[in-house]
Order: sequence, then C-alpha cells, then structure tokens
Amino acid sequence: MENYVVEGSKKTPAIKLDKRGFLKIGGRSIHEDPDKFFKPIVDWILDYCNAPPSKTTTVDILLEYFNSGSAKYILTILQILTSKLAVGHNLKINWHYEEGDDDILERGQYYSSLLKKEFTFVLDG
Repeated sequence: MENYVVEGSKKTPAIKLDKRGFLKIGGRSIHEDPDKFFKPIVDWILDYCNAPPSKTTTVDILLEYFNSGSAKYILTILQILTSKLAVGHNLKINWHYEEGDDDILERGQYYSSLLKKEFTFVLDG
C-alpha cells in the first residue's frame, strides 16, 4: 500500500493519506464531479482498514467549505473508518474550524452525533 496525496486547488481539498495511520483532508471541496474525485480516496481507506499498520489512526479534517456532494463523501469516509476500526483500534478524529465559522463546527458536531463517535474540535486561528 502506498501513501495517497493530492494537492489542493480552489475547488478541491488537499488530501494526505499516510499508510502509517495519518489521514488529512483540508481546504475547499466544491467539486463538479465528487464521485470521480472521492472514489480513489474511499478505495484507499477501505484497503487501509483491512489491515491498519498501527493501533492508532488519526484523522484531521480541516475543511473551510464543502458542498453537499462533498459532504456525502466526508460522511462516507468517516462511516467506513468508525465502523471498520471500531474494535481493538484507537481512532482519533480531529475536526478543525475557524473562530466564528459555526457552519463547519456544526457540521462536525452533527457527524460526531450521527456516528456516535467523539470528535476533538480544534479551534484554529
């Protein structure tokens, strides 16, 4: 398994999926075709979850804005991680938001509640 890295752009988030257990998604996510963008990410995560190399996986979500198509995939990714790494694994999810950005904070709180998984909310700036 290789690491998976995508440079961010004005419409796509930066993605860093490190096989040692560090996953990071950050920036803006306003794709015209989210299926095409997120499919290899979902595939990588499914493969990773089959044999995680360490006892801890740390996920950092640093999105400043994402549309409904991206929201679906962020939830899917978090669902895969929380369900497949539920037993005998330490999954840490850090949800970053900026001061005054209630929309991003509330989205993270909603995902945390929906997944019944405690997130760490990190105030940036």
